[in-house]
Amino acid sequence: MKLTISRNELNEAVQHVSKAVAARTTIPILSGIKIDAVEHGVTLTASDTDISIQSFIPTEMQDRRIVTVHRGGSVVLPAKFFVEIIRKLPNEEVLLEVGERFQTSITSGAIDIQLVGLDPEEFPILPILEEDRVFSISGDQLKSMIRQTVFAVTTNESTPILTGVLWSLQDGVFKFVATDRHRLATCSIRSDVGEELKFSNVVISGKTLGELSKIIPDQDELVDIVVADNQVLFKLGNVLFYTRMLDGTFPDTTRIIPTSFRTELILSTKALSEAIDRAYLLSREEKTNIVRLSTTESGGIEISSSSSELGRVQEQLTVTELKGDPLRIAFNSKYMLDVLKVVDSEKLFIGFTGAMSPIIIKPEQEDSLHLILPYRTTN
Repeated sequence: MKLTISRNELNEAVQHVSKAVAARTTIPILSGIKIDAVEHGVTLTASDTDISIQSFIPTEMQDRRIVTVHRGGSVVLPAKFFVEIIRKLPNEEVLLEVGERFQTSITSGAIDIQLVGLDPEEFPILPILEEDRVFSISGDQLKSMIRQTVFAVTTNESTPILTGVLWSLQDGVFKFVATDRHRLATCSIRSDVGEELKFSNVVISGKTLGELSKIIPDQDELVDIVVADNQVLFKLGNVLFYTRMLDGTFPDTTRIIPTSFRTELILSTKALSEAIDRAYLLSREEKTNIVRLSTTESGGIEISSSSSELGRVQEQLTVTELKGDPLRIAFNSKYMLDVLKVVDSEKLFIGFTGAMSPIIIKPEQEDSLHLILPYRTTN
């Protein structure tokens, strides 16, 4: 194999696929990036068996020559060094040449680097998926749905299914659900895919979705999603992102979401976020994160927290609307702040069904819902 390639395009492709390189593996080939050169371009592939990412660099882009393949071929190069080397090369043009026993020369300007390559025949073959369940979503919407749910997955590996986000597509509604048993986040959008395309119990690792979100372009481009038996494929321009679904059945969370409330509140997202952030400073010192919210006789609310060593903080907040029974409730301020960080709307609806019942948070003009379980406190 011998090829001349633009460093910028090569570096971008390397950065994309490197997210799938196995960090710790007993299989040496999985610590590498596979490079395939053919007449019409170069394909880079990395895989840790759970996720695989492939990036294609065409010979020409926008009438500009990107790649010249002098001799086709394949090689697997150690990702740890290859990623850093390409990023730090000084010249715009890079020459890659593979010799005997996959010894690879990387030349750029006056620099000549020799890397020991591996046999590409040992690299795992990417799955071939039946594309009978395919739909498209804008990259912006997909990123937003990931951002509004992925923080609520559990980090506890004893319940693997809850480390993922549940996806479903029913009656043209595409929905994400995540929970760690203490909180829940849901987000949905209406899709124009038609009611005949549907799936349920597709669970994708939250960590994987975080990596996917990093390579979704900021422009409002469409992402094609292929749902197969145990794999999901995302097509992002010249990048293919494969991931395995998590095994198991996601718990039914619909029953724990109340539909009527004894106390209802509408207020400024920013004001509540700043007040809870201040109260969190003291609750954090107690290592409990407990903050209390109570209604006041004047028709507002009070946010408070205390520390046995440091003291107490209390703050009165005015609200847009408050109706229903008086309330005093305690909750994990870290969980509430996680929700408020991903809310884009100026106003929030918060519904309460009692001091020991789930708290429901719904942003205005957003198809998302968040649930936090309250704390039982002695006072």
